[in-house]
Amino acid sequence: MDRRALIVGIDHYDNFSPLSGCVADADSILTVLARNEDGSVNFDCRKFTSSVTDRITRPFLRARWKELFGSFKGDAVFYFAGHGGPSQLGGFLVTQDGEEDDLGLPMNEIVQLANDSPTRSVLIVLDCCFSGAAGNSPSLQTAGLYQATLREGVTILAASRPTQTAGEIDGHGLFTDLVLGALRGGAADVRGRVSAAAIYGYVESAIGSWAQRPLYKSHAARLDPIRLCLPKVPDTILRELPHFFSTKDAQYRLDMSYEETNGAAKAANVEVFKKFKTLQLAGLLMPRYGSDLYWTAERSGSVELTALGQFYWRLVVEDLI
Repeated sequence: MDRRALIVGIDHYDNFSPLSGCVADADSILTVLARNEDGSVNFDCRKFTSSVTDRITRPFLRARWKELFGSFKGDAVFYFAGHGGPSQLGGFLVTQDGEEDDLGLPMNEIVQLANDSPTRSVLIVLDCCFSGAAGNSPSLQTAGLYQATLREGVTILAASRPTQTAGEIDGHGLFTDLVLGALRGGAADVRGRVSAAAIYGYVESAIGSWAQRPLYKSHAARLDPIRLCLPKVPDTILRELPHFFSTKDAQYRLDMSYEETNGAAKAANVEVFKKFKTLQLAGLLMPRYGSDLYWTAERSGSVELTALGQFYWRLVVEDLI
């Protein structure tokens, strides 16, 4: 499936105070989106950042949005770091030529383009003030009520609520700094997949209750990975779960023939023991009593799947892995 990403970062403005981390944010986002952790190609990225010669104006950004979607039927990401502004009609992404009474482009314009596009899935990531207004109905927003309208396949990750500002820290936007941590593996599941929902969970848990509050809006029927990181457990081992555990709540007995330092060790059992260590470190397996696999083997004890391990056992049985 084709994947493309449009990445925009604006530090320099004609009529508004400059920012210091948005170009750096865009550079870093491109680095993590362009390749998965193993070096394989992920998104085909186009990046535009503010400068004297390459200016991100209203017409320029609108044209890039239309190029991003158009007749594209794959997966698309739009990332924006820069100023955001409020209005009675909703939030705006402030372009370099933005003015006090004409800030730039409405956040809802790109949401509408995404809703109307044939693109399979769309992730819109906005690191700017008032970004939580994206997707909201303007008629409800004027009354202080918020309801997003998204077609299936569209997701929004916003740095703050519709009435909040978004801060910078250590040369990056606070929100983007956490998004980068999530994409680099902080939000990866056992198989190394980082979904938009997992990114939000990672970011939301790291921001204090009195700081800006990120928002997650989605109409998604599946949690497709935005990036692949190195898995905690290879799929080859996960597929063996039904071999070791005939039912999801079965137990597997160990003895000292599974421990390679023991004189009675058997090569085949040692390999099983190593796989069980991998499963235990990922939280998928635990000893029936105690917490140490060596202790379990020494006492001829049993191991069993945790709730998370039972979840992956079911996926294997249902041929989803």
